[in-house]
Amino acid sequence: MSWNWQGKRGYRYGSKEQREINLSVIGQYVDYLVKEQGVKNVFVNGTTGEGLALSTQERKQLAEEWVTKGKNKLDHVIIHVGALSLPEAKELAKHAAAIGASGIAGIAPFFFKPTNKDTLVAFLREVASEAPGIPFYYYHIPPLTGVKIRVEELLDGIKEQIPTFQGVKFSDTDLLDFAQCVKNHKEQFVLLYGVDEVRGSTSNDLP
Repeated sequence: MSWNWQGKRGYRYGSKEQREINLSVIGQYVDYLVKEQGVKNVFVNGTTGEGLALSTQERKQLAEEWVTKGKNKLDHVIIHVGALSLPEAKELAKHAAAIGASGIAGIAPFFFKPTNKDTLVAFLREVASEAPGIPFYYYHIPPLTGVKIRVEELLDGIKEQIPTFQGVKFSDTDLLDFAQCVKNHKEQFVLLYGVDEVRGSTSNDLP
């Protein structure tokens, strides 16, 4: 599936002293990304955005601000809703759909890790079911989650299990797995490679 993705990781802004998110700068940052960098897509509350270090309420606030400020400016605002707690991930997924996000993404749970494809798909299906009207993406990042189920295996038949499944953010250096995904599934799914090191994530801090 073709998708001209040129985007940024949407990250949190805050005061080092107060350690609180600063929502007031997001609108300005959206304008900068669109006008100065030509960016049209963002991935919010991911790894660089420290999503898993935030409270559920903070994640919701950031998602709302990015969707609101990005309206009619950004093509896609994908909200990462992954969490260790299935109820929390489902709550975030439902919220993202309600506020008008373009899509949602989720990681594998990484404390009690799924050990096979079926277990992982079952978890992702529960999350995706809370947002049945928008695309769902799997956020594959085994260096941090420790979940090394091959994506090429995961994609086989996943549409039957998760009808809204749209693709993968592949943040791993297993190029053989990614190459197999591209070879066998590129016509059906969006495949985003997240560790090509063309530009470091921290460059978001110094635009």
